Amino acid sequence: MPYKDKEKKNQSNKKWKEEHKEQIKQYNQTDQGKKTHRISTWKRIGLICDNIDKLYEHYLNTWECDNCGIEVIEGFRGANKRCMDHNHKTGEFRNILCHACNVNRQRYEPD
Repeated sequence: MPYKDKEKKNQSNKKWKEEHKEQIKQYNQTDQGKKTHRISTWKRIGLICDNIDKLYEHYLNTWECDNCGIEVIEGFRGANKRCMDHNHKTGEFRNILCHACNVNRQRYEPD
């Protein structure tokens, strides 16, 4: 049933998510769920890539910052967490960096 009213669609999605909370939680803990979440996040922040699966594999197999060489970790916190660096104007992938280098690049190197 297509929705013409965006607010109705949002309410319907919210209701569905609430009713399927446990299933969503279980899916998000699987490798496919993690991949889906990560790629959707990249797309939401503007990353554009012809082969997103290949880029995801490259991301998973990179354990050193492409800028400073420090060991990067998986996670959401820390100066050495692994980050996807991209041009914020064009969406083009640049490097996989530690959080510290990614923040510094955004601050000092305009796109």
